[in-house]
Amino acid sequence: QLHLAESGGGLVQPGGSLRVSCLTTGRALDYYLIGWFRQAPGKEREWISYIYLGSGVSDYAEPVKGRFTISRDSAKNTVNLQMNSLKPEDTAIYYCAGVHIFNARVRGYEQVPGTYTYWGQGTQVTVSS
Repeated sequence: QLHLAESGGGLVQPGGSLRVSCLTTGRALDYYLIGWFRQAPGKEREWISYIYLGSGVSDYAEPVKGRFTISRDSAKNTVNLQMNSLKPEDTAIYYCAGVHIFNARVRGYEQVPGTYTYWGQGTQVTVSS
């Protein structure tokens, strides 16, 4: 079992920075993959980044590569997404999601929302002047 809770969303001006966090509560966290997704009004949920908590292997979607950084804080049991050089098109609800790495069909499917078993409630990020 894994419980996820996002925090840190808010309103930021274009070009600004924001960090959203995902509190991960559960056992044997090293055996989980955590992904960050976002969903803008009228659009499908979009994958933006993932990290394997055990190995630290991570990846980013092209629209955020070079601007966003995913990291794990083991002391606080959080997975953080540092977002820099924010653009109005980054406006969305941001969700973190988790799945046990021994589940079927995880590797190679990290970008697919259906891969993930556990989801947080989401946090709103608005980029506007």
